[in-house]
Amino acid sequence: MSFTESNSPLQIVPLGGLGEIGINMMAYQHGNDIVVVDCGLMFPGPDAPGVDYVIPDISWLRERSEDIRAICLTHGHEDHIGALPFVLRELNVPVYGTALTLGFVNEKLKEYRLDDAVELITVKPRDTVTLGCFRVEFLRAAHSIVDGCALAITTPEGVVIHTGDFKIDQTPVDGQLTDLASLSRYGEAGVLALFSDSTNVEREGHTLSEKYVGEALAEIFPACRGRIIVAAFSSSIHRVQQVADAAAANGRKVLLNGRSMVRNVQIARQLGYLHIDDELLIDLKELPYLKPEEVCIISTGSQGEPMSALTRIAMDDHKQIKLEQGDTVILSSRVIPGNERTISEMINHLYRRGAEVIHERVSEVHVSGHASQEELKLMINLVKPRFFIPIHGEYRHLYKHIQLARKVGIPEERCLLATNGDVISFYADTGAIVEKVETGRVFVDGKGVGDVGAIVLKDRRQLSEDGMVVVIIGINQTSGAIIYGPDIVSRGFVFEDESQEFLDETKKIIVDSLAELSEEMRCDSEAVNQSVRQVLRRFFKKTIERRPMILPMIMEM
Repeated sequence: MSFTESNSPLQIVPLGGLGEIGINMMAYQHGNDIVVVDCGLMFPGPDAPGVDYVIPDISWLRERSEDIRAICLTHGHEDHIGALPFVLRELNVPVYGTALTLGFVNEKLKEYRLDDAVELITVKPRDTVTLGCFRVEFLRAAHSIVDGCALAITTPEGVVIHTGDFKIDQTPVDGQLTDLASLSRYGEAGVLALFSDSTNVEREGHTLSEKYVGEALAEIFPACRGRIIVAAFSSSIHRVQQVADAAAANGRKVLLNGRSMVRNVQIARQLGYLHIDDELLIDLKELPYLKPEEVCIISTGSQGEPMSALTRIAMDDHKQIKLEQGDTVILSSRVIPGNERTISEMINHLYRRGAEVIHERVSEVHVSGHASQEELKLMINLVKPRFFIPIHGEYRHLYKHIQLARKVGIPEERCLLATNGDVISFYADTGAIVEKVETGRVFVDGKGVGDVGAIVLKDRRQLSEDGMVVVIIGINQTSGAIIYGPDIVSRGFVFEDESQEFLDETKKIIVDSLAELSEEMRCDSEAVNQSVRQVLRRFFKKTIERRPMILPMIMEM
């Protein structure tokens, strides 16, 4: 079908992942058919205290739920599948993905008791599925996780290539190359638009092969005299395979540490993506009977998460695993922006326990799973798209990716820099950003989804920065006379035992301000509440330049 045979436009709406790293989600709409690609989350930054996860706002999809034909997944990383348990509560649609991707998804759905309510449909690379007016072919894409795919989406307006996360690894651990042949085939036939991963656009050259990690581990392991602890992402199945291979080659048994590591390794072994003999694996109860030089521990916690397995080991708070002088800890993962301080503190604690620490800044124990500049150029040249749209990155990544596309011959007017909520429209061989729909972020805190908003976060930040002051006053509801208090209780504001003089002055300020009110005003608890807030806000700012949360408790007696 040519690009111009349809009567309505193809509209593509990014609901997450454009202008940010994480919560990847994109909707493809034509007429009454919608296909959603990916459904990810992101972990909150310091500006969202107490929040567990951040997921996309699906209001736009919710209004069109009857038109959604499926969710298609590119791979099994959290930023592409993590929001599914929350979204699938509201959208009753089938989910398509490769075997390992859906293996991870099914475990997540079990946690939320949704595994029996959702239809999961397994596909293999080069399988094609028909979803309404769309035809979607899954194409192998090498990445830092097994079973990744790019999507070739045939629409009434033409073919769109959605790369997902990818790199062009010529020597992948499992021998599964990015399917350049199929991408070239589509390019020769004609591609309307390329939506391409922008994560590593600032890196020149090519991304190193995953096999470099295996070679680095093969050099490190023989030189280690104590136990070896390798911290990696539990979804990095290739990385786990190479650590297990290095351990076996050096006569070490392997202990899996961390719930997600044990779970994901089990899934990958059952599906045949991970090859580790049963004899190589041990459990915690066997650890005390093995010499340090006979043990390799593969653990979660490479980002220094407070309650993670590796952090507890570093803090000497793990019941079964204790570091000793001569042990080696290998951090085989990248530092996620924002985690630099926690990782640095964890490394310091590891050294205090007597361990040697090896990380990506001192050795090639980690390589990226994303394409660098030369691979991004190759993708554009293979696909030969009429229009180019960068995805998966912060604004600077999207901007620089467009600059790169222009260098390889994509005209400026055919490079579209879109961010979340922009409606990208293709019709009759033309493409443009035509409008913007409402998008945003939804916070998940415990069992609450969306009940933490801007006001709650503002309050939490204020509490974390300046603390809280509770003022308790008992007032005669007839005369307005103060019968009790004012009593002051503070948390995170001042140390009460050492600030009694200051608190006494605070009480006097409150009494004086209430004395200035009329009798009628003192009988009005809301008026007293506002008066106390205002006078204390001014007093604290003037005296100690702090802005605690002030909570008057007015008891009418």
